[in-house]
Amino acid sequence: MHGGNTRLSDIAAQAGVSEATVSRVLNGKAGVSAHTRQLVLTALDLIGYERPQRLRQRSNGLIGLVTPELDNPIFPAFAQAVEKSLTHHGYTPVLCTQTPGGAPEDEFTELLLERDVSGIVFVSGLHADTTARMDRYTRLTDRGLPIVLVDGYSPLIEAPFISPDDRMAARLAVQHLVTLGHQRIGLATGQRRFVPVIRKIEGFTEAMSSLLGEDDCEDLVQHSLFTVEGGQAAAAALLDRGCTGIVCASDLMALGAIRAARGRGLTVPGDVSVVGFDDSPLIAFTDPPLTTVRKPIGPMAAAAVQTLLEEIDGTKLKNTELIFQPELIVRGSTGSGPLVSR
Repeated sequence: MHGGNTRLSDIAAQAGVSEATVSRVLNGKAGVSAHTRQLVLTALDLIGYERPQRLRQRSNGLIGLVTPELDNPIFPAFAQAVEKSLTHHGYTPVLCTQTPGGAPEDEFTELLLERDVSGIVFVSGLHADTTARMDRYTRLTDRGLPIVLVDGYSPLIEAPFISPDDRMAARLAVQHLVTLGHQRIGLATGQRRFVPVIRKIEGFTEAMSSLLGEDDCEDLVQHSLFTVEGGQAAAAALLDRGCTGIVCASDLMALGAIRAARGRGLTVPGDVSVVGFDDSPLIAFTDPPLTTVRKPIGPMAAAAVQTLLEEIDGTKLKNTELIFQPELIVRGSTGSGPLVSR
């Protein structure tokens, strides 16, 4: 059995404070700043110790977090970052995951309103779909409910939006492939009605035009589903059109593109280069490790929570969009393009 001290030292190490400080907090003694006290309580939670009864905080309130299905690892990663930040600020997250054929977003919203949540974060919801009705959100903002919308944009909703720079993401990917000597480059992406898709196509088209003088990109853009199978189908069509470089709108699509290339006896990156988007967990360990454009989910999650808390504290809802810079992460799925005689 460990003695009592090990426990204090574990907590002290985790919190980055002295054991004396930990003992002060646990015994409810004065002389500890609110910040330090929070560090110690968070350390307790992280290590998995029960908080002593009198130190258990009443939650500041519930916050709804509505996300798409968790098949794409970027969504659980984002949800985890948001939950961690909310918990740190004393709020209790309520996770609502949409599954194909399951409860639609509007039902989750009703459920959260019944539970009297203090605010809701919507991730890649119907606000990203240009064909969906936006009154489902204006109804919430009209009642003064704090909401933050991630990965989508509509000028009709008086609320803050948090997005990655999708245009820049596509440009970075095209630029990387052009530098490697590729000239036939295709874009495998989701359905055209989604805001991030529209923006990625704009960035792609712009980069193809400015870097390669390719002004008609229509047949170099292939729409499909944001899944491995979707990426495989889109890539197959792009390979038929002679593409040697394929930019994908998600890492899962990129894995599908690699599968499509291999299915034809082509090697990646020998014959075909593939770039993903997200840099989702574990994607560095695929075969080959995936070159991808990293979506800055840490800063995006922090901003989503910060913005929501400001609204809860009384900041008026305004239609604003915070845009976060993506970053090209070069790994093993991209290589030099075909040698063409100039």
